[in-house]
Amino acid sequence: MKIAFLTAGGIAPCLSASIGFLIQEHKASNPNADFIGYLHGYKGLLTGTSFPFPKDALDSAEVLLSFGGSPIGNSRVKLTNGDNCIQHGLIREGEDPVSIAGEQLLKDEVDILHTLGGDDTNTMAAEIVKYLSSKNSKLIVVGLPKTVDNDVFPIYQSLGAATAAEQTAKFFENIANENTTSSRHLIIHEVMGRNCGWLTAASAHRYREKLSHRNFLPELLISKDRWDVDAVYIPEVEIDFEAECRRLLDIMDKKDSINVFLSEGAGTETIVKEMETSGKKVVRDAFGHVALDTLNPGKWFAKQFQEKLNADKVLVQKSGYFSRSASPNKEDLDLIGRSAVHAVESALAGNSGVVGLDEEKNNELGLIAFERIKGGKPFNIHQDWFQKMLKEIGQTL
Repeated sequence: MKIAFLTAGGIAPCLSASIGFLIQEHKASNPNADFIGYLHGYKGLLTGTSFPFPKDALDSAEVLLSFGGSPIGNSRVKLTNGDNCIQHGLIREGEDPVSIAGEQLLKDEVDILHTLGGDDTNTMAAEIVKYLSSKNSKLIVVGLPKTVDNDVFPIYQSLGAATAAEQTAKFFENIANENTTSSRHLIIHEVMGRNCGWLTAASAHRYREKLSHRNFLPELLISKDRWDVDAVYIPEVEIDFEAECRRLLDIMDKKDSINVFLSEGAGTETIVKEMETSGKKVVRDAFGHVALDTLNPGKWFAKQFQEKLNADKVLVQKSGYFSRSASPNKEDLDLIGRSAVHAVESALAGNSGVVGLDEEKNNELGLIAFERIKGGKPFNIHQDWFQKMLKEIGQTL
């Protein structure tokens, strides 16, 4: 039996550990199985670039559980975007990326393919399954859902999300100390999250929980209010900019500093419209997503707020690469391990799909049909913990 792995999209704190757990589970069922990895995701599959996992690596698979990143590399390639694949030299004119990918799997005599990625990765896997079905192939594809945004339907919690929230909070624990470097200091913490504010909200919540267990010296500048969060801006909540300016100005006048948790997707439509109106180019990736790092939402908000709040100093810090590159925490390792067991059981039973906590089945771990997987799941702003946090910091929806 030959088992292949493919990781795609951005990295998350689960890819290496997922492969490690999957290797261990497969070896327990079939000690003689062969394992290969497609280098840099669908790019490697289209170009036929793969490598076998040596015995020493397979015997030491537990090492992968303590690493972030991917041991086989990632890339952002959309199999249904032929023009983009041609542009990057992955296929030739007139070729179909999906059929090229499917034929490569058949050529490599792969029996089971594990795709590890977000909604884009697994919807592309669905296209491969359709193609292979038309060829009467018995190849099984079982995916695992990773995304720090936690925005995949119908999955309650994606692999890596819990770690990303913990690490994002940890990042701000240090950055918050910058409030002592200037009077009237505005700190904007830009958090990953294109269409979903879950990571921004969850990391702000975890940061404030940690804050509640710390000791302070209010007699000096080390007072809890200077370290607390003053605003949480996410895509799901429209920002009343003028009202927020008035609220934050009052806070700035009282405590001499402001801390903002900003989802990179908050206000994106406004920024894009402003750029297009002024004739500036809006960069998009192969999936048509706006390249958020070219928009710099944090800097845009900083510019708008600085004058309104009469800030003496403004600091914008992005935690994205810090959080997504972390190794998985205990919570994630538990979920990854349980998911790997279910993924191997499903594959050996001959069933394709994505293993995840199914929101439509009381968040039970199970195999979800590929056609049910899609991105863009919004954060539920009506959850008690989120509403409580906004109330405590004085922010209204």
